[in-house]
Amino acid sequence: MAMELMKMPQLGESVTEGTISKWLVKPGDHVTKYDPLAEVMTDKVNAEVPSSFTGIIKELKADENQTLAVGEVICSIEVEAAKTDNDNVGQAVSHSVEKVDAPVTSNVQQAAEPSRKARYSPAVLKLSQEHGIDLSKVKGTGNEGRITRKDLLKLVESGNLPKADEPSAISDSAPEVISPQVNRQTSPVTNVTTAAGDKEIPVTGIRKAIASNMLKSKHEIPHAWTMVEVDASNMVKLRDNLKSDFKQKEGYNLTYFAFFVKAVAQALTEFPELNSMWAGEKIIQKKEINISIAVATEDALFVPVIKNADEKSIKGIAREIQELASKVKAGKLKAEDMQGGTFTVNNTGSFGSVQSMGIINYPQAAILQVETIVKRPVVINDMIAVRDMVNLCLSLDHRVLDGLVCGRFLARIKEIIEKISKENTSIY
Repeated sequence: MAMELMKMPQLGESVTEGTISKWLVKPGDHVTKYDPLAEVMTDKVNAEVPSSFTGIIKELKADENQTLAVGEVICSIEVEAAKTDNDNVGQAVSHSVEKVDAPVTSNVQQAAEPSRKARYSPAVLKLSQEHGIDLSKVKGTGNEGRITRKDLLKLVESGNLPKADEPSAISDSAPEVISPQVNRQTSPVTNVTTAAGDKEIPVTGIRKAIASNMLKSKHEIPHAWTMVEVDASNMVKLRDNLKSDFKQKEGYNLTYFAFFVKAVAQALTEFPELNSMWAGEKIIQKKEINISIAVATEDALFVPVIKNADEKSIKGIAREIQELASKVKAGKLKAEDMQGGTFTVNNTGSFGSVQSMGIINYPQAAILQVETIVKRPVVINDMIAVRDMVNLCLSLDHRVLDGLVCGRFLARIKEIIEKISKENTSIY
């Protein structure tokens, strides 16, 4: 019988680590291929990790609530055949396997060229900070020469740690792929003192991943911000007149948010520059308009996607908002529900916010915050009137977008919302 290793899969775009929330097997259990092994939690999705093999569980390599980088071993399986294929298990879960008896060698090589752009996983960054390792003096043995966690662990075990202004010391190990990589500068962890009565709250895997993604966005994307004020009185009137009959007929709510998402999708067809992503030497303008929406739980933030939102009616968008929010709250959101987003709309108004600056959902180029609709006195034709007003706040990637196109984009959304009426707006 051969021994195979199961590794932490990549559960969604930009996911770099996952937390074992619950083991579904124990050592000695017999599993068949595709049987679920564990429940894994990331900042984007909760999912079950299926087995790639049929055999006996020999050892669980991680504890429950332990966070591991993508590519780290989670368990070993004694397979029933000497040779087992390593099929990809669905689009939502992909992983790699390696033989237990894979040869490991160690030698000293030249450090990576200083001009090479550094790309480190969260696990590598954490280890380097804990042990004061100068990563610029370490040559990685992973895919495309990237530094792996194994490389640093070997250095730590040897005690020959490359520090600033010291000769480099390198270790080599069997190739390991960790993808996607995180490319950013990270500040050392601040030492915070505690006093009597302070409460220490452990940082969960999801919270760590959220922090990592937000840090990446702020460090890599030059954020700019702009806002427009919209008179949503006609929209409010139409929705309030329809909401009771709509709920009775369809079984779910017709929300204000659905109108805004539809308006954004329509505006994106006219201003496709906002539906773009920065890709180093080029800008990728996405064909599909897939709107990411932010859905919060007590301790995490998920960003599921409404695919092809420009092709959907207000009713269809309202239904998807309801379905995706229900999945998040029930912990049933799948990896594919989180993938492919091209622009994000955040319903910050649901918390009573009237003005906010969103952090862009990397690698998208912009995020729109829809604030609270409030009744305010405004001047119309030199007369004061009470209207339902809302602020739309746009954060933009200034590498991709400039103020002119963003101003026109917001003006178009404003125009769409303000012209909503029973006569010219179709819900269905």
